[in-house]
Amino acid sequence: MGALSGWSALVTALGLLLVIEGLALALMPDLLKRLVADILAQPAHRLRFGGLVSAAIGLVIVWLVRH
Repeated sequence: MGALSGWSALVTALGLLLVIEGLALALMPDLLKRLVADILAQPAHRLRFGGLVSAAIGLVIVWLVRH
């Protein structure tokens, strides 16, 4: 994969992220507001662990798709 196609994949992934977030905000704003309030009430160590787990799952998905 060349440098240009790598950037293209990154920009595509970021665009898809924005589409998914935008649809979630448009279709269920009240639910998302409650979820954000629940997240703010969580201790930092729980958020950090959840973030690491999410990143690991995402990395596995990308690796499976690319190999």
